[in-house]
Amino acid sequence: MSRVELANGKAVWMITALDDVRQILAHPAMSNDRRAHANALMTLSEEERAKLFDERARAGQMLAMDPPEHTRLRRMVVGQFTLRRMRSLTPRITEIVDERLDAMEAGGTSADLVPAFSLPVPSLVICELLGVPYDARETFQRVTSQLVRLNTPIDELVRGRRQLRRFMDELVETKRTQPDDDLISGLIRDDKDVGLTHDELVGIANLLLVAGHETTANMIALGTFVLLEHPQQLARLRDDPSVTDDAVEELLRYLSIIHLGPSRVATSDVELGGVTIKTGETVLIAIPQANRDPARWDDPDRLDLGRARSAHVAFGHGVHQCLGQQLARAEMAVALPALLRRFPHLRLAVPAEEVPMRSDMVVYGVHSLPVKWDTPAPGGHRRSRGR
Repeated sequence: MSRVELANGKAVWMITALDDVRQILAHPAMSNDRRAHANALMTLSEEERAKLFDERARAGQMLAMDPPEHTRLRRMVVGQFTLRRMRSLTPRITEIVDERLDAMEAGGTSADLVPAFSLPVPSLVICELLGVPYDARETFQRVTSQLVRLNTPIDELVRGRRQLRRFMDELVETKRTQPDDDLISGLIRDDKDVGLTHDELVGIANLLLVAGHETTANMIALGTFVLLEHPQQLARLRDDPSVTDDAVEELLRYLSIIHLGPSRVATSDVELGGVTIKTGETVLIAIPQANRDPARWDDPDRLDLGRARSAHVAFGHGVHQCLGQQLARAEMAVALPALLRRFPHLRLAVPAEEVPMRSDMVVYGVHSLPVKWDTPAPGGHRRSRGR
């Protein structure tokens, strides 16, 4: 635990030890509601706070809520993210991955992996899961990019949120009259006892749409980048299917794409490690450091795809732990090995230091990843297989 002064002159507690991070994320006195509790990381005027956290914008946004309000909504969404449903998606994920790899191969011997593979794979999957038309991807991908950029002006954030809300508002209305076997239709069907408002349904659907493609897309691209920089580990994943699950967990630990936070505000005094976090103080959780805690992992800064699995916090912890974590794991477990087997000599097309990193975004990763490969011999490529 360290007391850290921010560029705005305010001070926060920074937590880096894994066990302390888990305690903070699970503590009932640590609030994630930025409307109700001023967070030192946000330098907003009252007018700006009112714009960002108006009732319609906040509806359904579980990440910005505390129990019991959060509990009511999450319980309903959890019912849609069943293990059966996630497992049933694996064959379709495999088809989507193969289709994208076929397109890359047909396009020549080089590509930018982000638009060619890492972004469309989870985008297609989440669209099918939610029942969102994939031809709307340009709109939600562009708006999402604005929403997760650290320097987007408040007015642009508000406009982007309203644009997404209008898009999803129309889709939810369509699902009410023309339901299908998708998650949004399921939420509407199950809304008997919970009593969701229309705005809450729209907000939940948008949250799942944005989070469902943005995070996994960056894990696939960043995971490929780090494997290309660790050729022995890359060969291990490419050649030995038995290491896939362990490899996914190690990549999640090693590459913490939530690089700025999360943060919490104490609603009462909290004792941690002999230190008192006082009411109203902000706590910043350092996920990358927690996932490389030397007290938990030997040589934590080394990438080792054969490392024994151990609990990390790449998906958070406590009541806000990521709902879609099993889907993200399934997408990574199919996409990464399939990419490496289809293009066994995949390599960067630019020096590593020229790859543009997303340090300007809430979700870390790469803006682009230029890669190239050798032309395969006739019939030489290997399509991926369902796991």
